[in-house]
Amino acid sequence: MDQDKFIGGTDTTSTLLEWAMSELMKHPRVMKKLQEEVRREVVGEGVIIFEANLHNLEYLKLVIKETIRLHPPVPLLPPRQLMQDATIMGYDVSAGTMILTNAWGIGRDPSDWGESPDEFQSERFLQTKMDFRGQDFQLIPFGAGRRCCPGISLGLAVVEVALANLVREFDWKLPGGMRGEDFDMSECVGLTARRDLPLLAIPTIVSARRPT
Repeated sequence: MDQDKFIGGTDTTSTLLEWAMSELMKHPRVMKKLQEEVRREVVGEGVIIFEANLHNLEYLKLVIKETIRLHPPVPLLPPRQLMQDATIMGYDVSAGTMILTNAWGIGRDPSDWGESPDEFQSERFLQTKMDFRGQDFQLIPFGAGRRCCPGISLGLAVVEVALANLVREFDWKLPGGMRGEDFDMSECVGLTARRDLPLLAIPTIVSARRPT
């Protein structure tokens, strides 16, 4: 059981971080805006960003929230079993039926996300308080209710800290002169929705990135 928790937590966290970096590589404007925020809010040569430094990084949180919407690490939530007969959207569902929730599809539903649900637009969350902690059913990558993922806070803190340090310490570019619009964002099929092709990116250390 402990091993399952460890493997499950590391796999989903690394998957989300890889997708976040992929979206940033595909959208240079978003990358630049995020770098400007992190380098402005966390100053000091050699300073490593920890969880305590995250409270002022609002754009970072928007980027991660949009990444989770488009790329939930577990696209099909763990199965549920109906405890009693129910009618759902006009369909009669019997007690004992196994239910699979498509979090990937919910996050791309045009009725909730407008005409461009497949586009990465982190600013879409500026005008809404919608969150992914199980209270808003338009965005439930971690599930909802009493069986909501217990590792939300830890997983998000790990991703936020890692991503903030990556974009603060380095400038990034795609190999071979590849442009963001040509970047392959295909997903593979599996329990977790990882990239079909591993992310390859070239970092450059920013030696004079901020005032001391």
